[in-house]
Amino acid sequence: MSTPRLVALLLACGTAHAAGPNLGQPLTHAELAAWNIHVLPDGTNLPKGTGTSAQGASVYAQKCAHCHGEAGKGAVSAALVGAPPIKSIDATKTIANFWPYPTTLFDFIRRSMPWQAPRSLSDDEVYALTAYILAQNKLIGENDVMNAETLPKVKMPNRDGFTPRFPNLMPPRSGRDL
Repeated sequence: MSTPRLVALLLACGTAHAAGPNLGQPLTHAELAAWNIHVLPDGTNLPKGTGTSAQGASVYAQKCAHCHGEAGKGAVSAALVGAPPIKSIDATKTIANFWPYPTTLFDFIRRSMPWQAPRSLSDDEVYALTAYILAQNKLIGENDVMNAETLPKVKMPNRDGFTPRFPNLMPPRSGRDL
């Protein structure tokens, strides 16, 4: 292909690409804000709300046990409790032996559970489920209350088992642990 033809082709492609297909419509800030529910490991963006293990047990029985089994020991879906410390890449991974931050658990439940109706749980239900799972893993007491202040203080056993991709977004490794 000659140089003038190549230049003409590139100009035509560039113009066509710049015009775009005009699909959809721009999001408003309010529409985007409704989906911006991320929670960082240090607890930034945790919502208001509160929950206990006892409250979580009831929610778990209604909305989680059919997939994750009685007391989180596994069924159709993965176990949430009960695995020993990880000694190899093939080890069974659960909340206590794998997840580095309790806020990640909150964020995951809030976004993804229950699988058939994600984002259908209230913030109080998510705090309660988080408390229940942490208590089942013996990481908090049965009567501990989880909220935006207490949840980031829970020390997960595998907290130091990861090399973070964005270390500037990680909470300090000491001084905030229960």
